[in-house]
Amino acid sequence: MIRSMTAFAGDEAVIENLTVLCELRSVNHRYCDITVKLPERFRFAEAPIRSAIAAKIKRGKVECALNYKKLPQNFNIDLQAVEALLNAARTIESLMPEPRTFSALDILTYPGIQQEIGTDNAILGQGITALIERTLEQMIEVRNREGEQLASLIDERCRKMSELVVAARSRMPEVLVHLREKLKLRIHDLVIEPDFDRLEQELVFLTQKLDVEEELDRLETHVNEVRRTLKDSEPVGRRMDFLMQEMNREANTLGSKSADKVMTGIAIDLKVLIEQMREQIQNIE
Repeated sequence: MIRSMTAFAGDEAVIENLTVLCELRSVNHRYCDITVKLPERFRFAEAPIRSAIAAKIKRGKVECALNYKKLPQNFNIDLQAVEALLNAARTIESLMPEPRTFSALDILTYPGIQQEIGTDNAILGQGITALIERTLEQMIEVRNREGEQLASLIDERCRKMSELVVAARSRMPEVLVHLREKLKLRIHDLVIEPDFDRLEQELVFLTQKLDVEEELDRLETHVNEVRRTLKDSEPVGRRMDFLMQEMNREANTLGSKSADKVMTGIAIDLKVLIEQMREQIQNIE
């Protein structure tokens, strides 16, 4: 099964006192190119994140973005600091003509009163890795679904190419008959007593020159190989791209050897189908 290189997935997880958000995006690329965007708090987890992605993604430009939100009431109160602050407030009030009191909110906003609950990096790292793995599975599922659609489109074009190869094979005998008649008429117009032995020699030479059997055989082989490759479980994008180059070379040769407009039309149709497949293959892992 082939995979697309274009996909998006997002997920989140509660890890200790944090809600961690993960987004993965991937687009086509010649190699595996991984970009990780992390808040400073998660910087320690960058290497494991890259390893987790590289283990599942063989080709494509992947962007991983992590962020987090603090859970409500995720702090402790330093009661000793509160007591010291209240004592200081009472001392200040005793010096003021009209004693004033602080509200609880005034006290809580004083620096050092609120203390966030610490997070264990080992636990946080395990949770982040699990979140990355889960989000990766979602993204791979999307890549697989798009890959199935691409495979269907490519297989349909392979079917049309096979039909064109059959049409070209059946057309060649008729091309040679027309060529023979054309040469005979031309020779009759040019000479009084045509040399038919020489005519046969020229026909043999032209037949060899216009013979496209090898090109059609190779095209047929490449089409079969593309269909076989579509069922491969390993990344096949580069191999498919190479096959498109080879198929295009055979179609070009077929067009250069064309002896009538029907064969020229077949060669053009083949090149159009190959180009359509090549564009789709750019998104295959």
